[in-house]
Amino acid sequence: MGLPGPGAWAQQAGPTILIMGDSLSAEYGLKRGEGWVALLEKRLASEKIPAHVVNASISGETTAGGKSRLDALLKTHKPNVVVIELGGNDALRGLPYTQTQANLSAMVDASKAAGAKVLIIGIQVPPNYGMQYLNNFNKVFTNVSAAGKAPVVPFMLKGVADGPDAATMFQPDRIHPVAAAHPRILDNIWPELKKLL
Repeated sequence: MGLPGPGAWAQQAGPTILIMGDSLSAEYGLKRGEGWVALLEKRLASEKIPAHVVNASISGETTAGGKSRLDALLKTHKPNVVVIELGGNDALRGLPYTQTQANLSAMVDASKAAGAKVLIIGIQVPPNYGMQYLNNFNKVFTNVSAAGKAPVVPFMLKGVADGPDAATMFQPDRIHPVAAAHPRILDNIWPELKKLL
């Protein structure tokens, strides 16, 4: 696998995947083990990929919060892959999309400087924010991907928020997906993540 690290032990241990996310990755409103990150661990095991997952996601996290926590997490866990799933709470708070983009770019740069590959997970905001903000915000993730030469999953809720059964795919707050949606979320993320492993 060409892993960085001391000697054969690193080869045996397999890659470490650090997930930097918000409530969508922190199993908000779900039972333990139902979220896409827990399902990822099961998929890695079933495909016999000896990777170790560190879920550092926090409900309510913004890109600024993720950026401020990242350096310590990189030092502690020395990940081979960093998955960045942040930005939704920036939009909910109406923060400038330019700030979101700058924070995400800084996280990509810091992760790469620490020797990790990066996967960016995008989210889209509903149209009630106004079309200009919506279009600008939705471009943030592809802009960061292009600038940082990192792969991107443009919309983690593809087939969930825009599917025919979208109404049944969310908890009563209409923001957080139900457990039944999380296998689809993993299916959206897995192809790009697998390439990095």
